[in-house]
Amino acid sequence: MLIRIKKASDVAASEITPQAIYLYRRRFIAASLATMGSSALGGIDAARAASSPFIVSPDLTVQSVDTYEKLGPQDEVTIPFTVWSYNNFAEFGPEKTDPLANIGNFKPRPWTIAVDGLCAKPGTLDLDAFLKPHAFETRIYRLRCTETWSIVVPWVGISLADVVKRFEPLGSAKFVRFETVMRPEEMPAQKTSALKWPYVEALRLDEALNPLAVLAAGMYGQVLPGQNGAPIRVVAPWKYGFKGAKSIVRITFTEDRPVTSWNLRIPKEYGFMANVNPAVDHPRWSQATERRLGEFRRRPTLMFNGYGEEVAHMYAGMDLIKDF
Repeated sequence: MLIRIKKASDVAASEITPQAIYLYRRRFIAASLATMGSSALGGIDAARAASSPFIVSPDLTVQSVDTYEKLGPQDEVTIPFTVWSYNNFAEFGPEKTDPLANIGNFKPRPWTIAVDGLCAKPGTLDLDAFLKPHAFETRIYRLRCTETWSIVVPWVGISLADVVKRFEPLGSAKFVRFETVMRPEEMPAQKTSALKWPYVEALRLDEALNPLAVLAAGMYGQVLPGQNGAPIRVVAPWKYGFKGAKSIVRITFTEDRPVTSWNLRIPKEYGFMANVNPAVDHPRWSQATERRLGEFRRRPTLMFNGYGEEVAHMYAGMDLIKDF
């Protein structure tokens, strides 16, 4: 039996960024400017889908346990579909509209994930075999970008800690490295020198074992879209969004801190730790406030993105200004 203990950092279901707003933000802004005061923004019906069986693939259907309050009646979001999706996925281009525009040739199936490095049970598994032993949950999490926009998303995924324990890291393992698929014929920006490809991100082992960290295979009760990191991505909600490696094909346990893509490219702007900290400004702008998609007023940025109760102990004694 799952017993849910509420924490101060929990996000209410009413805060979920409506799916239409997240997927179609620019059209939403235009429509909202014309209809300020409308009550049409209350609808988040898509999140209810997570209470149904979650279809990972045609061959794998699992039960997803809701970890948020059931939603009451809501108005429908009626923002029309448009190509103005809003995503950061550097493999498809630098603009927010590039992932959706360039996703057409991307194939998230078939898919395999290699687990290697300092672990007792390395192996290469088909995605379904990788996922099947684990319990799926819906987790409502804030996501904060270094660009000062934020969202609230109901992810569907599995505990990263459970995955780490399954492959039995050795005592010498201190970091978990995540590598994105390298397919320049499907991901056009990989033909450029924007970053050193393939994309690499990493967490400390204790961070990967934190109960908040998940490997997401879905969002809003549906399988992950290609532009959002299909078929599987990292979600560590107390860190800036770039730490969430997408379309993962390799997980490696290492003793030395991995060289990660954005930290290598622009170290002054992308610290390895990447903990959300409103006191540490980006070199080109303040991080003290943020704008949540669908809102027009800026709100104060929360330390650790509001998850300090669950994660602050991991950084006791660290200089959180220097080790940003």
